[in-house]
Formats: sequence, C-alpha cells, structure tokens
Amino acid sequence: MRIVIQRVNRASVTVDGRKTGSIGKGLLLLVGIHHTDSEEQCIWCAEKISNLRIFEDDEGKMNRSLLDVKGDVLVVSQFTLYGNTRKGTRPSFVEAAPPEIAEPLYDFFIERLKMNDRKVESGIFGAMMDVELVNDGPVTLILEK
Repeated sequence: MRIVIQRVNRASVTVDGRKTGSIGKGLLLLVGIHHTDSEEQCIWCAEKISNLRIFEDDEGKMNRSLLDVKGDVLVVSQFTLYGNTRKGTRPSFVEAAPPEIAEPLYDFFIERLKMNDRKVESGIFGAMMDVELVNDGPVTLILEK
C-alpha cells in the first residue's frame, strides 16, 4: 500500500456534483493499493495512521495522534500512486491492483480505520472525484507498507 497522508483543517470529495464525504480537522488519505497487497497491509497501515503523532501539542510539537485530537478521516482511492514514470511519457500502472482486488481491500481498510471510533468518510472507489482540502501546516507524509 502507498498512502499520501495530508493533515487538514477540512476536506471533502464530490462525485458527479454530489458530496460523498466531508470532514473537519483530521487526515485526508489518498490510498493506492499494490497488486500484492493483502488485509495484513491494511491492518498495519490503519493502526500506523491512527497512532502517528503528527498533530501539534500545546507547545507546537508534533506529539499528538489522530486518536488524541479526535480527528476525522477522509479516504480517497488513488490507483495513480502506483504510476511508474521512469520510461516514456505515459505512466504505467501495472503495479496497481486491479479493481477486483483493490476495491475489497479499500473497503476493508476503511472498516479498520472505523474500529477506532473515528468519523471516517470516503469517495467512491473508481469514480472521477473532485477533492477539496485546506492543508494544516502543511503536513504531508507518504506511508508505504
């Protein structure tokens, strides 16, 4: 799995003019699933993200986790995270999992995030989406498992 984590003050995703997910303070996750990924990677990533200390404490240091600040999560599927641009001018996506593998893992990942009693919203898997966000910091990390 490859996940771009963005700390946000707010974020939303819209599909065909309809808002499918909207959060306040928390994390926007752009999630790419590799063709060799399994539920094991989903579990590890969900726990890591929930406990990653990337929110500021009272002294301005990154010492608080998503759970500590009771933050929300917006999850957006992003197969293009596995786009390989090393050769030529058109990306290759052969490393990305096909939809029949990726979609169940994407859904499983969302359910694992919800286990921590957080508000978790999402886009629609495989849809063309408009994503809006207001970065907090900005703080952007890449998690790979």
